[in-house]
This record gives sequence, structure tokens and C-alpha cells, in this order.
Amino acid sequence: MRVGFGLGSNLGDKPANIREALRRIEAQGLARLEKVSQIYRTPPWGDLDQGDFANACAIGDTALAPYELLAAVKKIEADMGRAPTRRWGPRLIDVDILFLGDHAIDDPELTLPHKELFRRGFVLAPLAEIAPELVLDGVSMREALAGADATGVRPWSDKESPTHP
Repeated sequence: MRVGFGLGSNLGDKPANIREALRRIEAQGLARLEKVSQIYRTPPWGDLDQGDFANACAIGDTALAPYELLAAVKKIEADMGRAPTRRWGPRLIDVDILFLGDHAIDDPELTLPHKELFRRGFVLAPLAEIAPELVLDGVSMREALAGADATGVRPWSDKESPTHP
């Protein structure tokens, strides 16, 4: 079943945190990743009193059911050292399930497609990079990105410090 992940980090070596989470997704058999976006530098969203984020998206295939996959990505976050913080606050790693096949779920534990997907330029930019024709809720990712605020979202430069904005 097709699956999309959104990844973010704004603590430590942000790009390395994303690469490690992607490595673990494959190494632990959560998904076979077929497409991975470049890493983007993005301003904080929601809670603005924190450093810039590194964000990326990946698409692949999984055999896991929705709640099995959710538990597995939460375990990766915990194993990598993610600590509880304020809502939209700083985090070492965040792994969101953006979509899973054609599952439509809306409960407090899991919402698919991801409930904030169409409002987040920092997710739509990398997702549209690797899957511009992907259609979720009747909208292609290219169209969704064109209608979203992606101010400040830009490819991560290797010349930039991995830990500071």
C-alpha cells in the first residue's frame, strides 16, 4: 500500500536527524521508500519562538495497517530521543504519516490524510517535488502547493550550519 511520510527536525543536526529517521523506516521494515525529497529549510510553524526546521517527505510502500504504522513511527521518534514538548514546539524528530493508501481516518489518534497537510507549505513543497501529480482529497500536490503559503521554504544548503538557522 502506498504511504507518504513527512519528516521534520529543529534540534541538533537537523538534516542528519531526518536521514537517520528515513534509514530506520527502511531498516525496520516499516516501508520500502521509493522517492525521497531533498531537505528543505523552513521557518517554524504554529509556535514561532524556535529555530528553523529541516523538513523532507518520502513515499513508498508498506504492508502495515494504519495503527501498526503509527505505533512504529512513534517508536522511531522515541528511540531517536524525541522528548515530549509543547504543541508545535522544538523536536529532535517528527515523523508524520501523510497518507496511507486510500484510508480515510479521522480520530484523535490518527487522521488520514494528515489533517494539516493542505495548510503546510513545508510539507507540500517536498511532497510536490517527488509526487506533483499525487491526488489527495481531489487535489494534486502541485495544485495544493500553489494555493499554500510556502514563504521561507527553501532547499537546505550544504553550506549552512546543520544546527543553526
